[in-house]
Amino acid sequence: MKFLTILFIIFTYIQASTLNLSMSSSPSRLNPILANDSASSEIADWLFNGLFKYDKNGNPTVDLASSYTFETKTKLLIKLKRNVKWHDGVEFTAKDVVFTYKKIIDPKVFNSIKSNYKEVQSVKALDDYTIEVIYKKAYFKALEIWMVGILPYHILKDDKNLMTSSFNKNPIGTGSYVLNSFKVGQDIKLIANDNYFQGRPKIDEILYKFIPDSNTSFLFLKQKRLDLAGLTPLQIDRQIDEKFKESFEIIEKPSFSYSYVGLNLKNEKFKDIRVRQALSLAINRQELVDILFFGHGKVCNGPFLPGSFAYNDEVKQITQNIPKAKKLLKELGYDKNNPFTFEIITNTGNDTRINAAQILQYQLAKADIHMKIRVMEWQAYLNTIVHPRKYEAILLGWSLSLMPDAYPLWHSKSDKIGSFNLVGYSNPEVDKLIEKGSTTVDRKELSNIYKDIFKKITDDIPYLFLYIPNSITVVNKDIQNIKPSFIGITYNQKDWIKP
Repeated sequence: MKFLTILFIIFTYIQASTLNLSMSSSPSRLNPILANDSASSEIADWLFNGLFKYDKNGNPTVDLASSYTFETKTKLLIKLKRNVKWHDGVEFTAKDVVFTYKKIIDPKVFNSIKSNYKEVQSVKALDDYTIEVIYKKAYFKALEIWMVGILPYHILKDDKNLMTSSFNKNPIGTGSYVLNSFKVGQDIKLIANDNYFQGRPKIDEILYKFIPDSNTSFLFLKQKRLDLAGLTPLQIDRQIDEKFKESFEIIEKPSFSYSYVGLNLKNEKFKDIRVRQALSLAINRQELVDILFFGHGKVCNGPFLPGSFAYNDEVKQITQNIPKAKKLLKELGYDKNNPFTFEIITNTGNDTRINAAQILQYQLAKADIHMKIRVMEWQAYLNTIVHPRKYEAILLGWSLSLMPDAYPLWHSKSDKIGSFNLVGYSNPEVDKLIEKGSTTVDRKELSNIYKDIFKKITDDIPYLFLYIPNSITVVNKDIQNIKPSFIGITYNQKDWIKP
């Protein structure tokens, strides 16, 4: 009998399926409310659940919650799923939710999400499976803020300093995988959670291989030692062969980011909208996409994510029109003998941006616009140029969100040092729409408001919106049940099968 048990263990070990991934940097804290770097947040997502999550179409849906009700615009009742277990077998309850909220707003806990909870007045457990949240006013992110991973009260209740807690390296969550081992600068292994409330994942292990060098990571991928990875347009177009394509499925979609030229609207050069219109018309954005990304991208038409509820499809793509650009500038006294001249500043360490600046310089010259380029080290760029607003134009990027918040970038009150309205944009109508949207819990109404904001911003041209690179993911074709979606491919990972 003992011999058969040993054989069974050996057979099980041999048959264990492993999803091989890579990471270029070590996580700092595997704690969902402290996971500020990408490596930490990616791994924490396997280990923890929020009350809500996004479905495959980018709409909020329940996770640890079983249902929710807005009793009023400021009172949210959340019912919790029963029989959800922490990785150590203890039951998840409302006490954990209240505890997590208190830790998020604790002044001694430094995190990047605290401001999301500024409209929360109180969080209370009505019983073991019911949470009552009272907001100071109706809040458009009332559900989204509860997508953060929930912490276990029973483990952390006596911990005096969450910032230095051993929990951050040895986390216990409710997620689909359990941490097996974690040492800085080494591989990280996750093991399938046998008691996961949504059903045990079909792949037994996830192995994150620590590969700091991108060339080594690409080599591992070509050797099929990785199952999933992101590739650059250059790699897809020039550095893979037919054998690679036989082994990997290529999944391509717009990334959640865009690049833009920010125009200092307080500078006299850009105050007349005809100047901004001329600059915009002089740019061939599709040419930028074709040269920089070999066509693996799309033209950016405005500030919110294409395909999301906030995106305005009625705003048409701007096409290059050199004669019209010249005509607008001529009205202002600019021509070949007296060209419009300005300087754009960007940062080192990002070849794509530097190349984009050079292409823009060439394109604008066709409309008799002279653009000078200055390139600076990143920290010096931020500290002496961007944040103090000491520039004429800047070339930067920004992340796109499924739930955008227009206030930090586009409200006139965010036009101050330390805030992100870097170009000094001010439109009273946009301010009113942002304020109205911030107290709107009806998603359809919020969609209409944000589409109006989108249109007004693009009409004002505070930015020259440029391009959205594609996210290019390759996946081992041996893996079954992969279903690409608007939010990515890993949303249904627990159903993946690797023979």
